Amino acid sequence: MTSGLSYDPARRPATTAAGPLAGLKVIELGGIGPSAFGGMILADLGAEVIRVDRPGAGSGALIPPELDLLNRGKRSIVLDLKKPAAVDAVLDLVELSEVVIEGFRPGVAERLGLGPADVRERNPRVVYGRMTGWGQFGPLAPRAGHDIDYIAITGALAAIGPAGGPPQIPLSLVGDFGGGATYLVIGVLAALREAARTGQGQVIDAAIVDGANHLLTAVHALRAYGTWIDERGMNEYDGGSPFYSVYETGDQRYMAVGAIEPRFYAELLRVLDLDEDPSRQHDRDNWPSLRIKLAGAFRTRSQTEWTTVFEGTDACVAPVLDVAEARFHPQMIARRNVLDIDGVAQPAPAPRFSGHRDLRPPLPVPLGTDTFEILQWVGRQGLLDEGAAVAADPTEPRPTPRTGS
Repeated sequence: MTSGLSYDPARRPATTAAGPLAGLKVIELGGIGPSAFGGMILADLGAEVIRVDRPGAGSGALIPPELDLLNRGKRSIVLDLKKPAAVDAVLDLVELSEVVIEGFRPGVAERLGLGPADVRERNPRVVYGRMTGWGQFGPLAPRAGHDIDYIAITGALAAIGPAGGPPQIPLSLVGDFGGGATYLVIGVLAALREAARTGQGQVIDAAIVDGANHLLTAVHALRAYGTWIDERGMNEYDGGSPFYSVYETGDQRYMAVGAIEPRFYAELLRVLDLDEDPSRQHDRDNWPSLRIKLAGAFRTRSQTEWTTVFEGTDACVAPVLDVAEARFHPQMIARRNVLDIDGVAQPAPAPRFSGHRDLRPPLPVPLGTDTFEILQWVGRQGLLDEGAAVAADPTEPRPTPRTGS
């Protein structure tokens, strides 16, 4: 049963960004990692994301909430969801929203009274996005895990690393953020499209293990064709081939080589002035000696020198930069890929839109910054007096970034 609330633009908290999703209202039940990143993507693109955190959620965190970039562009309300009145306030917000996302273990949202059935009773049009590692069902569904565990059982982790060495950890890019948050957003946007046509929302079961597995589609195709070996560092595109690898330079830096196509490989040989038959590119018997030649050539100059030498060529060679250096690469500068917002360097929103050329998200706000205003929107300001909600102290100073570069 609905509460009879109606959408009143005059009482709605102001959106924090313009973009293709402007006007979309999202409730994010506060979580870490992939669910927070999914909410950030939606906020970057203009959605009004209200993040619901629990009291004390920021204490003991590795990053102060005001510098946790995964929460940039979001509004913040702090509610004690152990209290029924606070849960009712969230459901009031749900009634006026289009999307709910959560990143709890299966069953937690239901126990809070904020599961899909509870939400659907208030607003059947809502798209409910669930972000987990193992998914909502299966033998591992109730178990704890992290990025490395999820990609381990898909085959992705086993495929990354040098020949004869152990698997290498690809940050959290393959699992949490690539296979998890990105697929959560894809699912939410697809379901919104269908809800616009049918008037009915649905539940998105976004599991990191599913998304990471889906990202391996090209590898499965190569296996089906018989051109993929299930051993690390033994394939053309996993570092096994000398023309798709990383080489140390004379100053102990590195250059990345990705000269796959014959014409790019021929250009690589030309620039390096190597006496090598281009037609033997895919001759595995020739790979060991070719790798030695390439390694020797790259050790003759510094990374900066090689970057200059390869500039303007189609040899598919690039310097390996760290995060601090990357923002100053000419291509990164030209694309304005790293923004400096109030002294905090951070990635720009992606992808690009011709109708919204300067998406610039604000920094995260202290937890509870918008509690009073949002409660006022649904007429539940009394939760502050009852101790079911917490508002931020406006006099509390923001933490200072350790570096702006």
